[in-house]
Amino acid sequence: MLQKVSFLPGFNKQVTPTGAEGQWTGGDNVRFRYGTPEKIGGWDQLGEDKLTGAARALHHWDDNAGVKYAAIGTNRILYVYSGGQFYDIHPIRTSIASCDFTSTSSSTTVTITFPSPHGLIDDDIVLMDGVSGVTAVGSTYNDASFEDIRFMVTSAPTSTTIEVTMATAETGTPLSNSGSATGDCYYSVGPSQQLGGYGFGTGTWSGSASGAATTTLVSTIAADAGVTSVTLTDSSAFPTSGEIRIGTEDISFVANDTATGILSGGARAQNGTTLAEHTAGATITNISDYVGWGEASSADYTIDPGLWVLDNYGTKLVALIYNAQCFEWDAGAANPTENRATIISGAPTASRHMIVSPVDRHLIFLGTETTIGTSSSQDDMFIRWSDQESTSDYTPSATNTAGTQRLAQGSRIMGAVRGRDTMYIWTDTAIFLMRFVGQPFTFSFEHAGTNCGLIGKNACMEVDGTAFWMSENGFFSYSGQLQSMPCLVEDHVFEGLNFTPRDLINAGLNNLFGEVSWYYCSSGSNVIDRVVTYNYLESVMLKKPIWYTGTLARTSWADSSVFEKPHACYYTTADNASYDVVGNTDGTTIYYEQETGTDQVNAGGSITAITASVLSGDFDITQKRAAQGQLLGAPDLRGDGEYIMKIRRFLPDFISQTGDTKITLFLRDYPNSSSASSPLGPFTITSSTDKVDTRARARAIALQIENTGSKDGSYEAQNWKLGTFRLDIQPDGRR
Repeated sequence: MLQKVSFLPGFNKQVTPTGAEGQWTGGDNVRFRYGTPEKIGGWDQLGEDKLTGAARALHHWDDNAGVKYAAIGTNRILYVYSGGQFYDIHPIRTSIASCDFTSTSSSTTVTITFPSPHGLIDDDIVLMDGVSGVTAVGSTYNDASFEDIRFMVTSAPTSTTIEVTMATAETGTPLSNSGSATGDCYYSVGPSQQLGGYGFGTGTWSGSASGAATTTLVSTIAADAGVTSVTLTDSSAFPTSGEIRIGTEDISFVANDTATGILSGGARAQNGTTLAEHTAGATITNISDYVGWGEASSADYTIDPGLWVLDNYGTKLVALIYNAQCFEWDAGAANPTENRATIISGAPTASRHMIVSPVDRHLIFLGTETTIGTSSSQDDMFIRWSDQESTSDYTPSATNTAGTQRLAQGSRIMGAVRGRDTMYIWTDTAIFLMRFVGQPFTFSFEHAGTNCGLIGKNACMEVDGTAFWMSENGFFSYSGQLQSMPCLVEDHVFEGLNFTPRDLINAGLNNLFGEVSWYYCSSGSNVIDRVVTYNYLESVMLKKPIWYTGTLARTSWADSSVFEKPHACYYTTADNASYDVVGNTDGTTIYYEQETGTDQVNAGGSITAITASVLSGDFDITQKRAAQGQLLGAPDLRGDGEYIMKIRRFLPDFISQTGDTKITLFLRDYPNSSSASSPLGPFTITSSTDKVDTRARARAIALQIENTGSKDGSYEAQNWKLGTFRLDIQPDGRR
């Protein structure tokens, strides 16, 4: 007889498939709306270009004329998107004139020599400008090969030279300190990934890593094993003992005299490297936590990734480099996209976070300096805010509202978001509320919860007066009272989570569907590849928590408000073909508009199908207790598997369907048995399919609905929203 098959909304991954009877156990690229699953919306690429590096922050705002802007901060470059175009507005740290070029026959490597120390490290960006004198020397390269070209630094052999990688090799007369140009050195942001220590398997091979402490050699040292003392320009960022690398040689040390910059008491040619002479000005890199081949890493810390914090102060974009300087860019200026962001005068120079207060317009820095301008005074628990309507005055006085506060619970401030009438601040162990109260205190602080710290700086979100966040201890919310959120996918998330790149976790709000999502790195991955979603609207409507998971990978997200649809960024390490940097080796970011169409539309109109699926728990039949109007042995989907069941047909039911879908009946006789598709399945369902005749026999059956995105080997737009299926089930013995 026909039986309706219905399942509770959301995923339950806390039990076995057999224990999840009447529930969904998993799927991908689906959401629940009005209690039933459906395929998520598609996404279209915005702009024609791929950006350099990994986008770690995305912020939308508009100017007084209504022109819309999106700021995208990658770990290499700060961009603004407007009118379908990307603009590089990254701040310039220093501009050095009279640079020249040297190339090598049959090589793509070019050495750029600066007349003074450049301060660049591996993977930094440098823009060459005002190039002249290259064209006339007979090289493959000419002025146009360098003019207005951004290069990624391949290596920085000395304090006054860098090596870059050209798109083509030198086949003409090699350059030899030829030409003249100005090198615009970009502010360094940081690595694209967050890794633990250095070494094979945890960072760049041979122990070097982006962001490692570097300095230069004061005087030449000979290739003599007895010469072990090394004098650094500045050794303050180096440990008291460890190892350094100069060129291709590793040298150990057991003492660090920071007053003189001398490292001493060690040995030459470590880690299998070879003795070499090193000239004054050579770059020295700290590799004290290098892990050699076959050695186990014991590092208990991580290298900070390159992150931005973005907000707007009126028409001005305010952009903070994580643990570094803060910049501003005015969208209201004349021809704004021709300008670059500039450092905010008078602001702190090292901060963990930044936020603009909701209505009173104070610029607030968190985890910042106790002495402005002295980065070594950075206190991870210290908060400092500007005078009202000022971004440059941070000195408290009787005539202004600038001030400071140090939080007491935790060891470091992790993140903050602006709410409806308060600001939420998280440390690694607690949550605080910061509210504007006016003179004489300006802001009040309330300790609102303990043992609920933020797992990563972007793993928090506020919507409609409720803050949601991800902690090491699960998921929490606060709407006047701290609450631990019940989550039926919690073990799946936390047991499959890579905790090392925790600062890459980012929360995104999609108010079109009432969703808060957390994008994170799964075990074994150092890039975002998973998502877990809480549907707060469905949860309130159905009075039960609705969670689901998937593989949608987004490194930053901005909800629909300024723009009609949500926007998000996707990062890949497999493609270095960014539009604006020669020699890029740090991956690329694509900027997408979400919830458009049914599939992924890339630049040029190429389409990639989005496949979506949902899988139920096992259901079975057994005897019903005899009751009035009932016969003993009538099928019951709530049973415990006493009887084998036989399915002769099923009636598909979709609220909406575009293109084909695929239905699979997975059969299982015992909980520990492997499930397998029914012999005649899977079944292709069209919008005109009334019923499907089949022969399936098992003690327990699970239902899977999915789409493939293709039909007969060619692309087909497919979309679906599930209704209520009916199965023709009858008992078929007890074996």
